[in-house]
Amino acid sequence: MMTRRFFATCTICAATGFAATQVSAQGAPQLSRKMLSQTDGPTPGYVTIIAEVDIPAGAVVAPHTHPGIETGYVMEGEIELPIQGKPTVVLKPGDAFQVPAGAVHGGGKAGTGRVKIVSTFVVEKAKPLATPA
Repeated sequence: MMTRRFFATCTICAATGFAATQVSAQGAPQLSRKMLSQTDGPTPGYVTIIAEVDIPAGAVVAPHTHPGIETGYVMEGEIELPIQGKPTVVLKPGDAFQVPAGAVHGGGKAGTGRVKIVSTFVVEKAKPLATPA
């Protein structure tokens, strides 16, 4: 298992791909991601990643894209999720969501408590996991 910390700009952003990254800013809430699983496939050139994401209360998730589909499940807390071409939804514990490959999403704000999400990504292996939009 690997733990990654990120500046409060992106839930699952990692412009450097899968390398561990830490960026800090004075007073900025920190997001963290724990890699739970990474497996080649389901087809050549793709990888499936399962990650647990912790988002501090009030953090804003910057708009970003993924080179594949993201499927997530909210374990704890409440967060807004705008997805390009769809109305913004407010997700609560027990809610699931899916983000199409390449769709700009993020920009939503976490509620008053911590948010915990488990997401599965099926993404192109040679590309960064996420790219700021």
